[in-house]
Amino acid sequence: MKEADLRILLVEDHGFQLRATQILLQSYGFEHITTAGSAEVALQRMRSTPIPYDVLLCDQCLPDLRGLQLIEAATHMGMIKRAILLSSLTSVELDELAQSAIRLGLPLSGFLIKPLKHLELITLLTSAK
Repeated sequence: MKEADLRILLVEDHGFQLRATQILLQSYGFEHITTAGSAEVALQRMRSTPIPYDVLLCDQCLPDLRGLQLIEAATHMGMIKRAILLSSLTSVELDELAQSAIRLGLPLSGFLIKPLKHLELITLLTSAK
């Protein structure tokens, strides 16, 4: 699967960060990006498509639902293949999230620390294929 074919659901509650990440993804050739400004909107987007997203790229600290909870809901719906959390949490907190994801059997590929580093973003996205 080429980058252009990868279906990404990007969930970020800060409008500027959402748009900046979308533009960054597009600049690397990712063409199928669906955006959502909240977990509620992301769940609506998942319900309105018959095809699962290849990657759920979401903020951990959303105001209406934590990112890991969104990943869990999306996994149970069968609407994502992989997930990557965006966060500014400490490494200890991220380790705890990773352990929770393992216990819950969630398809968490990794974390990206804000502000995003371009190479890490591309590496995680392309490894999610």
